[in-house]
Amino acid sequence: MAWNEPGGGNQHDPWSGGGRKPGGGPGKDQGPPDLDEALKKMQDKLGGLFGGKGNKGGGSGRTPGKFGGFGLTALVGVLVLAIWVASGFYLVDQSERGVVLRLGKYHETVTPGLHWNPPIIDSVTNVNVTRIRSLSQTTSMLTKDENIVKVEISAQYIVQNPKDYLINVRSPERSLEFALDSSLRHEVGTTNLIAILTEGREILAQGVFDRLQRYLDTYGVGLRLQTVNIENTSAPDEVQSAFDDVIRAREDRERTINQARSYENSVIPEAEGRAARILEEAQGYREAVVARAEGEAQRFSALLTEYQRSPEVTRERLYIEAMQEVLSNSSKVLVNTEQGSNNMMYLPLDRLAGGSAVSNRASGSGSSSSSSSSTNNLDDYELDQLTDRVLERVRERQGSNNGIRREGR
Repeated sequence: MAWNEPGGGNQHDPWSGGGRKPGGGPGKDQGPPDLDEALKKMQDKLGGLFGGKGNKGGGSGRTPGKFGGFGLTALVGVLVLAIWVASGFYLVDQSERGVVLRLGKYHETVTPGLHWNPPIIDSVTNVNVTRIRSLSQTTSMLTKDENIVKVEISAQYIVQNPKDYLINVRSPERSLEFALDSSLRHEVGTTNLIAILTEGREILAQGVFDRLQRYLDTYGVGLRLQTVNIENTSAPDEVQSAFDDVIRAREDRERTINQARSYENSVIPEAEGRAARILEEAQGYREAVVARAEGEAQRFSALLTEYQRSPEVTRERLYIEAMQEVLSNSSKVLVNTEQGSNNMMYLPLDRLAGGSAVSNRASGSGSSSSSSSSTNNLDDYELDQLTDRVLERVRERQGSNNGIRREGR
């Protein structure tokens, strides 16, 4: 039978707790726990902890403690203060600098390490000052000679001043981009197209670097450039093939000039060396001639002194030395007989034969018979010429001796 059926004996619902006792008698009604009662009990316990008094005599009313409300407020305040203090600690990395703003105004820049600043009042922003950042651009612009060139440029930079980087400019990277474009256009506008396409890239990059750094210092963005590189320069696509031909022609021209300079550098030192050698030889010859002349002059002066002392002896000695020098170089022997007019010529055949043999050995042992006969004929001609010269010298000496003897008489 259902519990709520009319006339039924079970008039208790299952949640009323109206069951029977274990002994079979009816028990008290035990309903679900009251939430309000549980909250009151908890409040009483907290009040007792902070000096309050609980209910007396089991009554439902309660008297709050004298300091119960203040103690709870103090506890909450201490917890909030502890959380506020703990949230003020922060760490700045070795590669960073912390910019502190107090109530929105710049206060200080802190170095790496553990720091504390009052939360809510101060705000701290960490800025990396060692990381190298990069910016790249590709733009087309006019050159000095009114041509269009496409330039790819890249810039590397770091944050030098964290305060200026965060406060002075709203967007430092955007400002850097505009400044880079302005610097590049200014430098390209003062340079010819050929220089930009060939050997003028380094000069262009250095000019952009200097001008861009001046712009950044003027703006006060707190950035410092590391490098500026011209990645690529090219003519417009419509005329690219023509410019490639021009560049190849210029490269050929430079190669030819370099080859000519190399040849020049190899020839000029050699010519200068030969000229220096000729000058040295001429200088040596001059010194030798001068020294020989001075020696002859000194010898003549010494002979003059001796001649003044004893003319006859000196004259005879000079004659003998001259004849000895002349006759020692001749293969002919002159025998002076008692009659001065009938000089007899003596030809030493053994010496002549020896001289012919020596000349034949010098000309080569493997010569033919025709060459031997021509050599013999040449030796005979030289002997005749030498004989004539010796006879002339002897006649001159004899004439001079006769003159000297007449002068002596």
